[in-house]
Amino acid sequence: MSASEPAGAAVAREASAAGDAARFIRRGTREFALANLALFAAGFTTFALIYCVQPIMPVLGRDFGVDAATASLSLSATTQCLAVSMLVASSLSEVYGRKPVMVLSLFASSALMIGSAFAPDWTSLLVVRALAGIAFGGLPATAMAYVGEEMDAGSLGLAMGLYIGGTGLGALGGRLIVGAFTDLGSWRIGLFVVGVLALLSSFVFVLALPASRHFRPGRPDPRALAAGFARHLGRPTQLLLYAEGLLLLGVFVSLYNYLGYRLMAPPYGFSQTAVGLIFAIGLVGIVSSAWVGDLAGRLGRGRVFPALVALIGAGTAMTLSSSVAVILLGMAVVTFAFYGAHTVASAWVGIAAGRAKAQAASLYLFSYYTGSSVVGWMGGVAYGRAGWDGVVALAGCVLLVALALSAVLARRPG
Repeated sequence: MSASEPAGAAVAREASAAGDAARFIRRGTREFALANLALFAAGFTTFALIYCVQPIMPVLGRDFGVDAATASLSLSATTQCLAVSMLVASSLSEVYGRKPVMVLSLFASSALMIGSAFAPDWTSLLVVRALAGIAFGGLPATAMAYVGEEMDAGSLGLAMGLYIGGTGLGALGGRLIVGAFTDLGSWRIGLFVVGVLALLSSFVFVLALPASRHFRPGRPDPRALAAGFARHLGRPTQLLLYAEGLLLLGVFVSLYNYLGYRLMAPPYGFSQTAVGLIFAIGLVGIVSSAWVGDLAGRLGRGRVFPALVALIGAGTAMTLSSSVAVILLGMAVVTFAFYGAHTVASAWVGIAAGRAKAQAASLYLFSYYTGSSVVGWMGGVAYGRAGWDGVVALAGCVLLVALALSAVLARRPG
C-alpha cells in the first residue's frame, strides 16, 4: 500500500485480486469437469476430422490412381492449411474472444467433412480437405490459450493433458470408423459418419464450455498483432519449442502414415480394418497425456522432456523388427512418449508466452503441423525408395536433431 492510498482502497484492491485468483478453474470442481468435457469434445472433433484419412491412404491411392507420397497429401494438405490458418485465427481470438472463434471452427469443419464424402475426384477431395484445414485453424491454438488463461496453475498440466487426450481419442476414433466402413465397402460412408459425429460433438462443446473470465480483448490492430508474433519469435525458449513440435510430429505422422502400407503388404497381409485397429495404440497416448503432464509439473519440464524424446527414438528403432508384436510394441512406446512430449511442450509454450498466449500457441502449432506436412510427405518419398527401413532412417535423423535441441531446451528457465 502506498502512503497516499486509503486503507479501505488497499483492502478492496487486495480482495479483488484474491477474488480473481479464486475464479481460476481448479481441479475437482464442477467447472473443471465441464471445461474438460468441452475441450475433450473439441479435441475429439478436430482430430477425428484431420486424421480419419490416415489408415485409408492405400485405398485412396488405389481408387484415385496415385502413389504413396501423393496419397499422403490427403492429410498433408489439411495440416499445412491448418498451420497457416491458425496464425490468423489465433489473432482473431485475441480480439473477438476464445469461444466464438472455436465454435465457428468446429461447425464449419464438421460441415466440410460431411461434404468430403461426396468428392467426385482426387482434386476435389484435396480442395475440400484443404478448406477443412483452414476451418480447423480456429481451434487448437485457441483451445491452448483458453486453458492457459482460465486454469489454475496447479491444474494446468492436467487440463492440458486431458485436452490432448481428447485429441488422441478423436484421431483414434476417426481412423477406426473410416477404416471399418472402408472394409465394409465404402470409405465415403466412413467420412460421412465421422462428420456427423463431429457435428454432435460441436454441440456438446457449445453447451459445456464455461465462459472466459480472464480474457482481455485486444484491438483489431494489425501492427500490434504482428508485434505479438515478433515478440514470441524473439524468445529462444519459444523457438526451441516450435522446432521440437515440427520435428516430433513429423516423425510421429511419418511412422503412422506408412505403417499401413507395410502391414497390408506381404508377408503380413493385414486387412483395412486390422490396419485401423492398429491406431487403437493411440489409447496409450490418451493415458500418457494426463499422467506425463502432471509428472512434468512436479519433476520439472526440463527433466522430463529430453527423456521423452529419447524414448520416441527407442520405440522407432523397435519397429525395424520383423515381428508384428515387436513392431506394435515399438509403436506403443512411440505413442506414449510422443503424446507426453507434446503435452509438456504445449504447457511450456503457454507458460513462457506471458501474454498473447493464443499467438504463441499458434506459432507452436504452425511449426507442429508444418512438420506433419513436410516430414510426413518426405516419409512417403523415403518409403517409395527404401521401404520401411527408409522411413525409420529418416525418423532417426530427425530425432537426433530433436534430442540435441531438447538438451539445450532443458537448460532454459521454466
